Amino acid sequence: MNYAKIKKFDISNGPGVRVSLFVSGCTHQCKGCFNKEAWDFCYGQPFTEETENEILEALKPDFIRGFSLLGGEPFDPRNQGRLLPFVRRVREMYPQKTIWCYTGYLYDEELLGDSPAHTEYTLPLLQLIDVLVDGVFVEELKNLNVRFRGSTNQRIIDVPHSLMEQRTVVLDMDSGRG
Repeated sequence: MNYAKIKKFDISNGPGVRVSLFVSGCTHQCKGCFNKEAWDFCYGQPFTEETENEILEALKPDFIRGFSLLGGEPFDPRNQGRLLPFVRRVREMYPQKTIWCYTGYLYDEELLGDSPAHTEYTLPLLQLIDVLVDGVFVEELKNLNVRFRGSTNQRIIDVPHSLMEQRTVVLDMDSGRG
């Protein structure tokens, strides 16, 4: 797996200051995508143990609220197997920090359903994530007034509660209650 970039002080992809990893590879290829170069699975640099350690070190300070995983497409079947052990390390080392993930796949229909996106790694990876922003970016639904997403069709999902209740629990980050 390759990655496009690491942001060590990201305030756009989840609440607070976060460390964000942008993986390479995406087949959604959304019209108006802000990160087109990351569509290519070969773009960027190899995701190595040194890369993992760099991110884990960047997560150390108390002011870092969490880790965000974006793309490209983290839940592309070609990326899931490589990401699972790393996200597990993040969760084990920093249980107090939140893990957010952005995906173009729909949580309930594709990630948990019978689709090519669902692999042996999907559920274990979801079980490590606090919040999943799902759904492809739709340029016609772009709205700069919604928090932590690019278009109004995208949902901000509370993954632990969704898994526990066996239904999709959507957070309302725009009202200030999420």
